[in-house]
Amino acid sequence: MIDSHCHLADEAFIEDLEAVVARAKAAGIEGALVILEGGNEGERARAEQVEALWPDVRVAIGVHPHVAHQFADDPGRAEAVVREQFARTPSARAVGEIGLDYHYDSSPREVQRAVFRCQMRLARELRRPVVIHTREADEDTLQILREEGGRDVGGVLHCFTGGATLAEQALELGFYISVAGIITFPKAQGLRETVRTITLDRVLTETDCPFLAPVPYRGQRNEPAHVAKVVDMLAGMHQVDAREVAVRTARNFHTLFRP
Repeated sequence: MIDSHCHLADEAFIEDLEAVVARAKAAGIEGALVILEGGNEGERARAEQVEALWPDVRVAIGVHPHVAHQFADDPGRAEAVVREQFARTPSARAVGEIGLDYHYDSSPREVQRAVFRCQMRLARELRRPVVIHTREADEDTLQILREEGGRDVGGVLHCFTGGATLAEQALELGFYISVAGIITFPKAQGLRETVRTITLDRVLTETDCPFLAPVPYRGQRNEPAHVAKVVDMLAGMHQVDAREVAVRTARNFHTLFRP
């Protein structure tokens, strides 16, 4: 099993990082993709601690739409920040998470779009896949992916909560769909119905920890070991053994991120 999207360099894990990593390994999690905010030196330093404890982790670096406003005066500066950090991070494998969030609108939408486009161009230049955050912004996200070479670089829609149309169009672009603990929530029946239509050769598993702990851990801090609950849910939905889901989704991860 692989946790394809986690925030292990977050402050939430400062006190017990070693125990968190030990639990992940004990649960059979073979690796993870740790998401880093471009230019966040605290996260960068903590990521080095994560890698020392768990050499099989890799990282993605990007400017999240929530903080895009920091680059409102010069969206290209976001690209420069990520480029510089990428160059000094040997374990970097993807640009992300990047994208659009029209739910919280923490940054002006036009700034989000400009910063997103700049980072897509960087991904094309680096020939690296992208990790996409999209919330209530499906049309604009897909448009930018099409216009900025998403089909060429490939990537994943992380923590997928969209409908069938978003899934279909992302798959047409060659993207993967990543499923998080939300899929275990009782009220997520619609999401489960959509995910059930996606073949396992296009699915990744994630926790998005420390957020979105799956059932039966809801309300607690999430961590990579809990990705096993996502695997179990997918196995039940597809009526296959959990081991098969683990193997196939791990294979997808390695294909996309070439770790």
